[in-house]
Amino acid sequence: MNSENLKGKIKQCIVCSTHLELGPKPVVSFSRRSKIVIIGQAPGLAVHRSGVPWDDPSGVNLRKWLGVSSKEFYEPDLFAIVPMGFCYPGKGKSGDLPPRPECAPLWHNEIISTLSNVELTLLIGSYAQKYYLKSKLMGSLTHTVESYLDYLPKYFVLPHPSPRNNIWMSKNPWFKKEVIPKLQSLTKKILA
Repeated sequence: MNSENLKGKIKQCIVCSTHLELGPKPVVSFSRRSKIVIIGQAPGLAVHRSGVPWDDPSGVNLRKWLGVSSKEFYEPDLFAIVPMGFCYPGKGKSGDLPPRPECAPLWHNEIISTLSNVELTLLIGSYAQKYYLKSKLMGSLTHTVESYLDYLPKYFVLPHPSPRNNIWMSKNPWFKKEVIPKLQSLTKKILA
């Protein structure tokens, strides 16, 4: 199946609709020519409303980390945006609920098999890292991110860029000092 037909099929997905307080509204973006795949968590409420992936403060931070403009970020030939859960999962006691578990097994392999130019996959946050790295996780998100070089050249592991993680950032200054420059350098090289 080509990428355009697949996107249409995903947009019609209602597999987990009974579990979604606001109903299904899959948010995903990719092209067969995408060079970098971004696998994050799930759309938040702002993204659910706009239908634009990473259209929130987390997205602003992620674009800064990558060193790219909004125009570049939203160009599907450059970036595929394929979250663990495609729809807003709803509100929990301390933030959004986890991504629905149906999406990744149902769609990820099919999407990734249509992408012919992928040079790097970003695994953002613990849900993506657990799903893709499995036994290669380093125990905690912090240790996994500290070991980011071990996952290259295929994967680049990152914490979630949510402003809620500012405390984590302040406790781990090595992330901004070492990891972000490496991410920006790789991104620039791939997109050149």
